[in-house]
Order: sequence, then C-alpha cells, then structure tokens
Amino acid sequence: MTGRLLITNGLVIDAVGKMEAVRDILIVDGKIKEVAAGLSKKKAVPGTATIDAKGLWVIPGLVDMHVHLREPGREGDETIATGTMAAARGGVTTILAMANTEPVTDNPSQLAFLRAKAEADALVTVLFAGAVSVGLKGERLTEFARLRAAGAAALSDDGRPVMNAGLLRRALEYAKDLGLLVIDHCEELTLSAGGCMNEGADSLRKGVKGSPWAAETVQVARDIALAQLTGARVHLAHLSAAASVEAVRQAKKRGVPVTAEACPHHFALTSDMIPGYDGNWKMTPPLRREDDRSALLAGLADGTIDAIATDHAPHGCAAKSQGLDLAPFGIIGLETSLAVVLTELFHKKVLSRRQVVERMSAAPAALLGLKDRGTLAPGTRADLALIDPDAVWTPQSPYLSLSRNTPFSGRRLKGRVVKTLSAGRVVHAL
Repeated sequence: MTGRLLITNGLVIDAVGKMEAVRDILIVDGKIKEVAAGLSKKKAVPGTATIDAKGLWVIPGLVDMHVHLREPGREGDETIATGTMAAARGGVTTILAMANTEPVTDNPSQLAFLRAKAEADALVTVLFAGAVSVGLKGERLTEFARLRAAGAAALSDDGRPVMNAGLLRRALEYAKDLGLLVIDHCEELTLSAGGCMNEGADSLRKGVKGSPWAAETVQVARDIALAQLTGARVHLAHLSAAASVEAVRQAKKRGVPVTAEACPHHFALTSDMIPGYDGNWKMTPPLRREDDRSALLAGLADGTIDAIATDHAPHGCAAKSQGLDLAPFGIIGLETSLAVVLTELFHKKVLSRRQVVERMSAAPAALLGLKDRGTLAPGTRADLALIDPDAVWTPQSPYLSLSRNTPFSGRRLKGRVVKTLSAGRVVHAL
C-alpha cells in the first residue's frame, strides 16, 4: 500500500498506548506515521486523502484468534475470500484460521497452499494454525518445527479436543521450545457425547440430550495442570461455564501460564432463549445458564478472560435446518462480534471503551506475538476500524459470509463498524 491518508477528528482509543483522546492519524505507505492533535491544520501535502471521523471511535483493527474458514474442502460454506469480506465488515483485520479444513492443515505443504491462497484472495490478514495432531486424530503429533518454519502462527486441533493427556503434555513441551501457542478446545467427549445443548431443565423440556458444564471444566482443569507441570503456555478456547472461569482465575493467581477467550454468543445468550429446535442456536460448547453467562461477564471485566473471539463456524442452510439433534455445531460471528460486544458489554457498563479494545485487539495480538497489530503506535501496520458506538441496527441476510447460521439475525444491536482499513486501504465502508 502506497500513499498518504489522514484520518481526522476521531476519538482514538489505543489500549497499549493508554490513549483515549480526539486525535488525527497520518498514514503513509500502509503504516501509521503520526498520531497527534491538529495534524489537519498543518500544511497540506499534495495527494493526501482525508477521512473525517468526527463522532466516531478510531481503534486498532480487531484480531480474531478463532475462525473457521472452511477452505479447502467446504467452499460452499465459506472461502478465504468471503470469510475475510465478513471480517472486514466486522472491523476485524487479522484472523487466525483453524486447522480443521479438508484436508487438515497438518503439514507444511498444506500450510504453504493456504498462505498462497490467502495472499491472492484475502481482504484482511489471515494467519493459520497448524494442527496439534496428524489428521486431528489425537494419536500422533504433527511436526511442530516444520509447521513453524512454514509459517504456522499457533497450534490447535480446535473442532476437537486433544483427549490424550500424555500427547498434550508433549505438545506443550515442544511448543514451548518453539515459542508457539497451543490453543485447546476443552471438551471431555465421554461426558458431552450426543449432547446438542446444555444439560439441564431446558434440554429436559425439549427432550434432547444435553452436554453438562463439567464436560468443559474437566478438560480446563486438566489443561491447567499440564501447563503448571510443563511451564508451557496453554490457551483455552471458548469458555462457557462458570466453574471453568473460576478455575482459570485461581490458576492465574498461582502463576500458571494459562490464558482464555470467550465468544460473544456465550456472554450474550442463554439456553432458555433457544427458540424451539432451531439449529442456528446449536454450538459447542453450548449456550449455558444465566449464572454461567454472569461468570463470563465477571471474568471479562476482571481480566480472567484475556480475549474475545468469535469461533466463526459457517454451515449451509440445509445442514442447519435439520434441527438441534442433527444440525452441525457452530455459528457465524465475524460480522456481528463487535456490535454484540458494544451492546452487551460497553453499553451495559461491563467493559470500558479501552477494555473493549484490549480484549478484541491488543490482547489477542499479544497472545499471537503480533507486535505490529493491536495498537496505533507510529511505525505499526495501519489496520484500523472506525466505529459508531451508538448506531442501532439489526443484522439480517444477506451476509457477506456464505453462510447464514447465526442466532443474532433480527436482534437489535447498538454499535456498528463504519469503515475498516487494512494496511491503510479501506476494505469496508458503509
């Protein structure tokens, strides 16, 4: 990206730089050159384009460290091109794509193919996780050093947990030596098997098998123990249960190198909201009770939960129309995540403006070791989102994602992305 762009009059919010003030931002050749008051009043440089951000927040582009793009193998549900279009609409400028593609991203050649595909098709930055185990089977570790050399940004079997504790121990030890983050999907499959929503009164009323909160927390406790044993970092995906949040809180107090994320659907919705047997409300882990949702809010507020991620999981309408029993797990979230966060966390005074930016941009960037993202410091990549925090809107089809599986369709949200810039280039505008 070449050229000069001046963004004026916006409320600049940078959690890393601890800034919340009306400032101008000068972007030169895709990087942030200067952030200061009154830049627009200086002598104009010919060829400088201007965006007036008066009344808007200007924040670092969001970093979503948990996304499923489906390419290759299920391009009818999502592609790198459509997934990154959806990301741009949601203010997300960097995503980490999980390895459960078809074939699985478990070798350097597959990773090289995906990185080349992203270079050609992606509207925003796509990073890729390499699989922890070959074929996601949980039997044999992939070649971590070769995956890292090929550009893997993290390691995860997400979509499936690493059930074998001995295998995960070795994975953590090897990943620690290589400086790679291991992200684990915490689900004890013998407890959750056949469950299609949270186990409890709601599942009993519907007459469907439920998955208990312990299916998650048992694995959370195991992963914490392995992180303590090895001294290696482990990141826990999509926490949903109150007991899981408390386990992470206590582990952090003991100095265990554990981090965690939560998804907007888990802290905005509960199992008693599920209309009938609508498969668009089916995800793993499932929506849980109000006390679990409240625990997630508390964990986000006090920093027990480090990051907010979508677990964007596209599925076609035919698959999702099969109802709770037969529909696949997962919902889309890239286009609505920030709006849900502003509606449920900022406007309800759970998180401050700066904390929203911290959880959705600065923290995930730091977890992935991205020193040029998550901040608006001079010299960093000019990934930004311009936000109207008070805009009221209702998500509805058509979405930019190829899939439509979201429980947020028709739900009133407050806060919307007005523009998204990737390396100084406008990639989304209302």
